[in-house]
Amino acid sequence: MEVELITIGDEIITGHTIDTNAAYMATRLVDNGFVVRYRTSVGDNAEDMEEAFRQALKRVDIVLTTGGLGPTDDDITKRSIVKVFKRNLIFHEDVLEDIRARYARRGIEMPAINQNQALLPQGATFFPNANGSAVGICIAEQGRIFISLPGVPFEMRQILDDHVIPYLRGVGDRHALKVIKVRTTGIIESKIAEIIVGELKLEPGVRLAYLPGYRGVDLRVIASGETQDEADEKARGLVRFLEEKVGDYVYGYDEDTLDEVVGQLLKDNDRTLSVAESCTAGLLGAAITSVHGASVYFKGGVLAYANDVKIRQLGVPADIIEQHGAVSEECAIAMAAGCRERFETDYALSITGIAGPDGGTDEKPVGTVWIGLATAREQRARCLHLGGLRDAIRKRSVFGALEMLRREILDIS
Repeated sequence: MEVELITIGDEIITGHTIDTNAAYMATRLVDNGFVVRYRTSVGDNAEDMEEAFRQALKRVDIVLTTGGLGPTDDDITKRSIVKVFKRNLIFHEDVLEDIRARYARRGIEMPAINQNQALLPQGATFFPNANGSAVGICIAEQGRIFISLPGVPFEMRQILDDHVIPYLRGVGDRHALKVIKVRTTGIIESKIAEIIVGELKLEPGVRLAYLPGYRGVDLRVIASGETQDEADEKARGLVRFLEEKVGDYVYGYDEDTLDEVVGQLLKDNDRTLSVAESCTAGLLGAAITSVHGASVYFKGGVLAYANDVKIRQLGVPADIIEQHGAVSEECAIAMAAGCRERFETDYALSITGIAGPDGGTDEKPVGTVWIGLATAREQRARCLHLGGLRDAIRKRSVFGALEMLRREILDIS
């Protein structure tokens, strides 16, 4: 079933608000087997809105909109909906009572203007909003489904996940579906394609999508079948093939994160970790400690941004910095070794690099990052040449360090 997403609001089309709603909706819909064909943004203008709705209803099965369901004068989505569908706005006392009760639970008297949110399109189905006062609106007519959700992101997400997705999956004669996300890191999208393309054979009803990002490349497997068992087996068959071909780069599945996976490996092996950071200035430590229970395996770290801190706090020999520079294999190794010694941990990671936008040279351009690793048996470092802007370089450095440790623990060369 094909979908068009329409996000509404002057703040969206002028760029003052980033359109995260469309991205979230698209991801959730695709993960559930729907095909997103169009994404449209329209301002707070009734004529433009009506035209966008009519065009969408002509070319797709399902239209999802967000925005413009509030109580104020600029919230005109409902008026446009009823004009397109030739219906009236009807007052719903039960909806108003729900809104009043929501305010009462907060100890606030409901503003009179919120009564407008109980005026809803005639004959529509409504999806409850657990986080706000604007309900979701659904009109099914002539083989088309039109759904309008509030624009507040956390309200939209709750209604979409709790009500809209289950509703859409139950509409019509739909095949069983299985979606598995295979998460990889340390390898680029084109290299994965090069490795698998010669032997990749997709069964009918099976799709593979590449989703690259600074964390790595996710491989999304979508399989449909007449039964759930058939869909599951088709999906698992492709996952097994991917594991055979690029398994060394696979760190998890679905919603697994690299910091969680590494943390579990440390916990399972009863090992401890410390970190020494220069250009990432705490991002590595923050990623590690974002995992619940990280205190079991993470002891602490040093933010050695300045060279004298590297020397005094981590014991990096001054002549290493003088001869090789702070961004070097030698310095990364010395930082990791000094960190491991001071924190008395099984592993220590270090990061030192040039995140930019300034500071690069012909020999060491912006994006040059050294990752150091110290263990009881060895000390080594790896150089990454990372593209992108400063923020992306710093984040990718963190994932490079975590992946280096994952491979060490699993003894993957």
